[in-house]
Amino acid sequence: MGKRILIIGNGAREHALAWAVAQSHDVEKIFVMPGNGGTAGIAQNISIENHDIDRVINFVREAGVTFTIVGPEDWLEWGIVDEFQARDLPIFGPTREAARIETSKGYAKFLMHKFAVPTGEFMFCKDANELLFAVTNFGFPCVIKADGLARGKGVFVCHEIKEVDRAVEGIFVQKQFGRAGDLALVEEFIPGEEVSIHVLTDGTNVVFLPSSQDHKPLRENDEGPNTGGMGAIAPVPWLTQEHLKTIEETIIRPTLDGLSAEGRPFTGCLYAGLKMTDEGPRVLEFNARFGDPEACVILPLIKHDFIDLLEAVVNGRLNDIHGEIVQTDATAATIVLASSGYPEEKMITGMPLSGIEDATAHGVRVFHAGTVQNDCGLATSGGRVLDVTAWGQEPLAATLAHVYDAVHCISFEGMQFRRDIGAKALRRSSL
Repeated sequence: MGKRILIIGNGAREHALAWAVAQSHDVEKIFVMPGNGGTAGIAQNISIENHDIDRVINFVREAGVTFTIVGPEDWLEWGIVDEFQARDLPIFGPTREAARIETSKGYAKFLMHKFAVPTGEFMFCKDANELLFAVTNFGFPCVIKADGLARGKGVFVCHEIKEVDRAVEGIFVQKQFGRAGDLALVEEFIPGEEVSIHVLTDGTNVVFLPSSQDHKPLRENDEGPNTGGMGAIAPVPWLTQEHLKTIEETIIRPTLDGLSAEGRPFTGCLYAGLKMTDEGPRVLEFNARFGDPEACVILPLIKHDFIDLLEAVVNGRLNDIHGEIVQTDATAATIVLASSGYPEEKMITGMPLSGIEDATAHGVRVFHAGTVQNDCGLATSGGRVLDVTAWGQEPLAATLAHVYDAVHCISFEGMQFRRDIGAKALRRSSL
């Protein structure tokens, strides 16, 4: 009997995870809970209501699931890994306490300061008055963040007071982020190029996955509001092995050692969002899982059997993995197609989709983020709708041209996307 894998989540990351799992040997069945219109093509979608962990555990036992992978961060905060571990059920992801490095930006900052991990200065704020006082201390530009989970939308880069007012309104007045905005942080603005570093760790050993670069602002030239991500590339062409060595020595190792020293050993995927400055790498934030959309460009570049790799993390034997783990001569790019009105709450969904088959005929993979199958076919169901992804053994410029050709095959009413994904990386690498 082959392996039966459950993936928790419903976005493009989970579709990419399901695709990666499907490439592994000896996989008999894949379930995605709840999944989306795309995961239904390679897995069985399982509905779930009210984030009921007990119901998930009952399903795992009844369906004979042999391994579970947690996609989104909210399930980590709810303690799904702790509940599975208490029942000796194999699951990939950190415990609730280890995941605090993502679920509380304040805790992450305290941890970094305690263990000398390079990051920016910050101040905690519990109301609008404290926030405005902190802004006067930091001056402009500065960064304002909701402390808890806000699905990539609780970050405001402020260059003038009206942008601060918008952050105050969203966090403390309208309560757009719920309890995640009970506290806010004001941080110094760190100049430099942003990169994403994902590592797999069993708590002791570390494997670096391909570097990547997300593009969070909605519009070209990094303008407009922050989103969950409008596209990504991998690897970052100008990031050297020397850079990666410095990142491991000054950021990854001290952070993992610090979490262990605090009684929160971390196993799973640690994702560091960094700024590369003239003084070296500095941490913007940590995530406790694969990024979205970064997973769409990282996972296709993994050469080793994916499930074997994740099982080695869970079983504490990552050091036993040998051979080439990632493709070193390939590039990948993904372009996010989003609904009209995204990332605001007024986004328009329910729009029929067309052109996906034409796009895939170009040799790309279309990972679904917010789609649903209805009586009329495939329709949009979220802010980010599709992640159109290309990869291959070619320069990044060629991969980007490839993926954009495919993007133009797809259409739905109100579709928006950035036309400059990867452009700044190409400019910098050509200097």
